[in-house]
Amino acid sequence: MNIWHDISPDRVKPNCFEACIEIEKGSKVKYELDKETGMLKLDRILYTSTHYPASYGFIPRTYADDLDPLDVLVLCSEPIRPMTLVKCYAIGVMTMIDSGKKDEKIIAIPFDDPNYNCYHDIKELPEHIFQEMKHFFTVYKMLENKDTAVQEMEGPETAEEVIRKSLDAYIEKFCR
Repeated sequence: MNIWHDISPDRVKPNCFEACIEIEKGSKVKYELDKETGMLKLDRILYTSTHYPASYGFIPRTYADDLDPLDVLVLCSEPIRPMTLVKCYAIGVMTMIDSGKKDEKIIAIPFDDPNYNCYHDIKELPEHIFQEMKHFFTVYKMLENKDTAVQEMEGPETAEEVIRKSLDAYIEKFCR
């Protein structure tokens, strides 16, 4: 099974989707999906002393502008192990530039985390959580001599539109 392609489309909707975790919160190990097999592969150990501020992964059956599955940051009170599926909803989207390309990251909440499922818009989060995410994605590739810049943060309506667009792009790329 390749988790990117073989999950039922019914499990991936703009307002309710399964996120597949690649990297758990607090890690410096950068795993990524091996597109051919659906397994995780080690991409690198981060060159920086910072660590992922949230569990990080992708939304299956999506195809983003960076030619990968759409990225997702899952805010949860506990780290989530790699290759875990988490039923989530979007509260926002962070748009950034990574090595000159647009790179959108959905900010999501697990339905089943009572410490976070009271949040429904990125604006409701404590400011420090957003600042920590922004800081991480601004500096995490600096020691690799790669440029990143966080451009903006938008709310749940924009996040759902980005997911919808990525779902449509997936269908266009892989299902026709």
